[in-house]
Amino acid sequence: MKAGHPFRVLVLCTGNSARSQIGEALFAVRGATRFARTVEAESAGSHPASRVNPYAVETLAHHDIRWDGRTPKSIAEVEGRPFDLVITVCGNAREACPYFPGATAQVHWGLPDPADAATPDAAREAFARTYDALSERVDALLALPLEAMDAGQLSAAASRIHDTRPVPVF
Repeated sequence: MKAGHPFRVLVLCTGNSARSQIGEALFAVRGATRFARTVEAESAGSHPASRVNPYAVETLAHHDIRWDGRTPKSIAEVEGRPFDLVITVCGNAREACPYFPGATAQVHWGLPDPADAATPDAAREAFARTYDALSERVDALLALPLEAMDAGQLSAAASRIHDTRPVPVF
């Protein structure tokens, strides 16, 4: 990883309205105060939704992260930009983008779609579990010595982070 510039993360999903938005928010907020090297985060989708899911905004607000006014982006909007790490958080995005040009390292953190919940109460619970799962993974990744890791080490460590933590069930 290049020293001196921010560590750049891209979180990919299908609609860029739920999981990837939460992931971007967590990296942006927690990575901005990282001691060794700050983190810049973006997110995008293979088939972006028309808006960020209101339950994602509500869940982030519950954790004092203001995320209203955001708009889902297409993968085409971030193509060609360099990223130190690209994370897919859904199987469809992984299939649509098995390799992201410009990514130094790539990993899959597959999580169920909280937007599939059938009722408002179930949706709030699903989004809360998704937030918790991503929060745990983001914290573990940001605790790594990112500055000293090459692409292979980063990919392996990011995969272990996902593989050793429970995937929420809803």
